[in-house]
Amino acid sequence: MAKHTLIAYVEDVPGVLNRIASLFRRRNFNIDSLTVGRTEQVGVSRLTVVVDATEAGARLVEANLYKLVNVLRVDDLTHKAALVRELGLVKVSVSPQTRSQVLQLVEVFRARVVDVDEESLTIEVTGTPEKIGKFEMVLRPYGLVEMVRTGSVAMARGHEKLSANPPLVRAVVAKKSDHADDSGLSMSV
Repeated sequence: MAKHTLIAYVEDVPGVLNRIASLFRRRNFNIDSLTVGRTEQVGVSRLTVVVDATEAGARLVEANLYKLVNVLRVDDLTHKAALVRELGLVKVSVSPQTRSQVLQLVEVFRARVVDVDEESLTIEVTGTPEKIGKFEMVLRPYGLVEMVRTGSVAMARGHEKLSANPPLVRAVVAKKSDHADDSGLSMSV
C-alpha cells in the first residue's frame, strides 16, 4: 500500500462529491485527504484525492471514477513530478517564557502568526504534508490548543500536460430560452 494522488475534474453540480465519496466507500478505500475547489474553467471543479492503495487498487479507483457521469477527466500524479501543498492553522499555548521560542520556530518553518492572545498564538503554515507534520511535532510540547489542516492540493510541475485526455469543454444541447442563440447549442464546461 502506498499513497496515491488522484486529480479529478468534475462538473460543478450538486451531488458530485457524494457520488465520489460513495465510490471510495463501496471499494473500501480510506481517503487520506480530499480537497475540492474551482478551476480556471467556469463550471468545473477540481478534486485532489490522496488514498492509500496498491497500484492495482489505484487504477481500479481511476477507472471507476470515469464511470461517474459528472467526472470529466482523471489524472494520477503519483509517479509524476508534482507540487503538493497543505495549509495548517495551529493554535499553541504560550507563556511569557515560551513565546519567543515559539516565534523562533515560526521563523524556521517560514510560517506566520495570524492571531495573538495573552495565552496563545495562532500560526498559519503552508508546505508539504511532511512539513506540516514536523511543525505540529515541534509545537506539541508547548501545548496544542487546536489544529486544522486543509488536506493536500497538487499540480504537475512545469508545463507538462497531465494526460492525453480530451479537453474539459463539452457541447450540450440547451433548452430554447430567451438567452439561447438560434442554433439551440451552447458550450458548457
